[in-house]
Amino acid sequence: MFSNARVVGDQFFLSGMHAGAPGGPVGGDDTHAQAVEAFRRVRLLTEACGASVDDIVVLRIYLTDIADKASVGRARSTVFSDDFPCSTLVEVAALVEPGLTVEVEAQGFLPKAAVAAH
Repeated sequence: MFSNARVVGDQFFLSGMHAGAPGGPVGGDDTHAQAVEAFRRVRLLTEACGASVDDIVVLRIYLTDIADKASVGRARSTVFSDDFPCSTLVEVAALVEPGLTVEVEAQGFLPKAAVAAH
C-alpha cells in the first residue's frame, strides 16, 4: 500500500511518521511525547536508508492543534542542533488514527558512501 521509506538515486523520502501504536498513541494525548516518538522513528528510518538526521533537508510537520507548535519545536530541537532542515508546519483537522496529534515527513540526500552502496 505504501513504503515508510524509499531511496531514489541520491535522495531518501520518508512517509509521515507518528506515534501510533496498537494500544493507542505512544505518549497518550501529550503532543510533546508524540513528537519525540515521531522524530525517533524519523531518525531510525533515516539511518536505515544509510543517512543521518544531518542529511535531512526538508521536514513537513502536521499538527491537529497549531497551539502545540512549541511542544513540537522542543522535540525537534533534540534531534536537530545545527544546520536545520527547511520546514513546513501545518494544522490539519485529523491524522490517520484517533488520538494522534502530530506527524512528521522528511526527505534528504544520502552521503556519497551510502549512494555507492545502493
